[in-house]
Amino acid sequence: MAYYETIHLVAGDDKPELNFVLRDSNTAASGVNLDPDDSTTWAPIDISDPTIVVKFRKLGTTATLDTMTCVKVAPYTDGACFMQWNATTLDVTAGIYEGEIELTYTNGRVMTLFDLLKFKVRGEFE
Repeated sequence: MAYYETIHLVAGDDKPELNFVLRDSNTAASGVNLDPDDSTTWAPIDISDPTIVVKFRKLGTTATLDTMTCVKVAPYTDGACFMQWNATTLDVTAGIYEGEIELTYTNGRVMTLFDLLKFKVRGEFE
């Protein structure tokens, strides 16, 4: 399983906001040659149609602990969106967690990004 760079968090927080640019690894960005190992060469995904969510779970488990809906940033064709944590999502024990980004289109079709987000959560001070 491939992960993006680890995001460090503190249990009990509800920040930071996470910013994403969603890209298609099968399509070259304008003016460049596609390199499947270089995300800067991938075309942004047009997100004007789908609803975008991030599913959050503890590493090594199958149960989704929470799902956050992403906010799309205009003009939508550049794949830019951001996710804010729900108020209690990070009320978890210290450990490693992972997230999955899923796009659901109005026609019911679903596209899940292959690579996962990885979160290292430390305990908060008492």
